[in-house]
Amino acid sequence: MLSQYMEEFEQEPFEVGEFIERLTWRTNNELQNSEDFNPVALHDTFIQTIKDLKILQEKQQSKCERLEESLRQEQDSHAKKISKLQERHQTAIDWFGQLDEKINSVAGKIMHLGEQLENVNTPRSRSVEAQKLLSYMSEFLMAGPVIVNDIFSDPLRLNEAADVIQKLYAISQDLPPGNFAESKRKIEKKYDEVERRLIEEFATAQKSEDIERMKNLAQILSQFKGYTQCVDAYIEQSQMQPYSGKDIFIGIVPMCKHHYEIIKKVFANPQQVMSKFILNIYQLKLHQYAMTKLEDKKDEEKYLRTLYELYSHTLKLSSDLQVYMSTIDDDLLQKLTQQIFMKNLAGYAEIELRCLTAKCSTELEKFYASKKHQKTQTTKGFRRNMEVLIATRANINIAVIEDYGGETFLSEELAINMLQEAKASLKRCRLLSSEAELPGNAIKLNDILLRFLMHEHVDYALEVGLQAVPLAEGKVFPQLYFFDVVQKTNIIVHLLDKLCNTSVIPCVSNTPKYSDYVFKKRILMEQIETKLDQGLDRSISAVIGWVKVYLQYEQKKTDYKPETDVDTISSAACLQVVQSLQPVIVQIKKCVDGENLQNVLTEFGTRLHRIIYDHLQTMQFNTAGAMCAICDVNEYRKCIRELDSPLVTQLFDILHALCNLLLVKPQNLQEVCTGDTLNYLDKSVVRQFIQLRTDFRIIKNTNYLKGIIE
Repeated sequence: MLSQYMEEFEQEPFEVGEFIERLTWRTNNELQNSEDFNPVALHDTFIQTIKDLKILQEKQQSKCERLEESLRQEQDSHAKKISKLQERHQTAIDWFGQLDEKINSVAGKIMHLGEQLENVNTPRSRSVEAQKLLSYMSEFLMAGPVIVNDIFSDPLRLNEAADVIQKLYAISQDLPPGNFAESKRKIEKKYDEVERRLIEEFATAQKSEDIERMKNLAQILSQFKGYTQCVDAYIEQSQMQPYSGKDIFIGIVPMCKHHYEIIKKVFANPQQVMSKFILNIYQLKLHQYAMTKLEDKKDEEKYLRTLYELYSHTLKLSSDLQVYMSTIDDDLLQKLTQQIFMKNLAGYAEIELRCLTAKCSTELEKFYASKKHQKTQTTKGFRRNMEVLIATRANINIAVIEDYGGETFLSEELAINMLQEAKASLKRCRLLSSEAELPGNAIKLNDILLRFLMHEHVDYALEVGLQAVPLAEGKVFPQLYFFDVVQKTNIIVHLLDKLCNTSVIPCVSNTPKYSDYVFKKRILMEQIETKLDQGLDRSISAVIGWVKVYLQYEQKKTDYKPETDVDTISSAACLQVVQSLQPVIVQIKKCVDGENLQNVLTEFGTRLHRIIYDHLQTMQFNTAGAMCAICDVNEYRKCIRELDSPLVTQLFDILHALCNLLLVKPQNLQEVCTGDTLNYLDKSVVRQFIQLRTDFRIIKNTNYLKGIIE
């Protein structure tokens, strides 16, 4: 049992409760034959288990004491060993210190010996080197042709030959010119020969992209006077291949990036070499490319597009290549760009103005040619005024209205084409004009656009449209095309504003030219608005005048004063007027926008109300006729609801209430007059409507009108 207990105690984690449960379970299993629970047996099991656990505890305690004693003995043994090791370690440290002192002493002596040997060897090496140079010099000092030494003829010893000839050349510069002129000439000739061979070798190494060999040769050539020729040879060979087909700009940046990595590895002064590399691109390649492209100026539009593309690409190229330039050459690329395009930029503005003028003029001519229309002088304002005066005073219409079949002579497509041309010109202007000239050039381009688009196109169309508006009070319903003119004019003005905000204002803002721009635009817009207002007023007058004449001639007196009982329906004249006005209202809402729409609709409604009000004042109404008049007013009210004008709605509501005065019984007049609608009206207005009743003479002297007539 003790071994079983040990197994259970060694399990992780050990739970006392589980141990007791297992003990109880085993005891119950051993007593399977017993039907009842036997607490005595369970008690005996617990007592025996406690005894076993005490015995197990004593054994474990004895085992622990033995292990602790063994541990103490082993600890003492290890402590003695560590003490001995510490003594040996201290001895080793002492020996190491003594050895370090001896090594330092020996090293000092060796260094001293090395210095002595160097002092002896350096003069000797120099003597040997001087002896070699003198032997080479003697060959150049001898009369006659130079005996070619192996060092100068062996290609494998080119580096050594370069070192020798460079030193000989330096020595020869100090020789007096008299007796040594021939020797100096020979040395210089050999110097040039070796230098040329080095450059050729460098070019060969560049072709094979042997970076190490190029670096070695560049380092040697840096001591020669023709070092710049080495750099030039590298640049020339690097830029010999076409950059990238027809578009030279595509391949320049990748090429510079590739060669910059090589230049950093090969040359000791990579920044200067790279600057010269880029300078060669601008002064030779780009300059020649630009001059070739811009040589033909016959097609000015194509020339301007090409100039813009070349200049913008060059600026972008300068921005991309700036990373390879030194801080000293910070603005070099900008100066080079200006040098390339100097002549072209000087005369740019004149060509741009001329080109835009030609394009706009051509667009206008094409438009009027497509309409088969010949522009005429629009100076008929005085004549029209006289015709209106004669028609008003003498009731004779002598006017001949030319409406061109409803043609407005306004084209959104034409406007868009002109605006696109102006936008392209302004875009080029922002890039190609100098900072000082930009505002002035932008204003000039804007003036050209305003001249052709607004003055020669829109303003002309407005004048033609004004002359095409029929005279007021005509007997035939007027054909109105001016509303279409208004719609197209608004669209063109909106497009113009959009262009000005995005392309013109950025060029002139914060400059003295801005006030000039604002003044010109304000004057132009005021002229346009004046003519639009004049045309709208004439159009409304034509419609309302027709209503007046039509009602005057077509509205029968018997409509409102029938001699017999008739069906209560609207009059034919009223229905015809409403039917004719509805398309006009739809056309106004379609063609006019913004605040102007509400103003026009309100003006239209108030004038219509005045005509109908005045027309009713000319009639006499009996009871059946009053019912017809109310039906007519209701038809008018339905019509004017489309105007969405609270003022006009209120006016017709009042008119409807006034018409009720024609229908109500005499004894109810006081009540109707004091109602919410008519209470605030002037009594004279109410009295005038009551007087239109056919029974007015009968009720005039009764008490029904007390307070109304007085």
